[in-house]
Amino acid sequence: MIEPNELEHQIAIERKLYEQKEYQDLVKKIKPKVPVLRNIIGAFLVGGTICLIGQIILDGFIAWGLTARAAIGSTAAVMIFLGSLATGLGIYDNLAKFAGAGSIVPITGFANSIVAPALEFKSEGYVFGLSSKMFLVAGPVLTFGFIVSVIIGLIYYLIP
Repeated sequence: MIEPNELEHQIAIERKLYEQKEYQDLVKKIKPKVPVLRNIIGAFLVGGTICLIGQIILDGFIAWGLTARAAIGSTAAVMIFLGSLATGLGIYDNLAKFAGAGSIVPITGFANSIVAPALEFKSEGYVFGLSSKMFLVAGPVLTFGFIVSVIIGLIYYLIP
């Protein structure tokens, strides 16, 4: 025979499971459909356009007589500047809303991840706002990158 307390406990568990299932069904009904195809096309177009701009700038630097190595560095600097400028003007946010992951092309997306928090916290002053919050998003990426590069450098140095 089941004890009354045990029966009440079992009923309470079943009621909770039923309520959770009801809630999940409701969420499925009202959750907006994700426009996957539109997201893919937007990411492709914006990411591809950012890369195309970078390639045009690289080809321009090479055509002006820079060596390939100098042209790559110069292109990176220009792309960082353009990404930062677009963030400062509020263009990059609108681009990201349309393109999603396509706007996170490494160099311009990284510039955006540094400039956006800096702009957001500039009202708190240069030290406690701008300087300390600038690396809020990019800081962990930089830290991990530095650590991995040191480890790889040590491995490269120790293994002839």
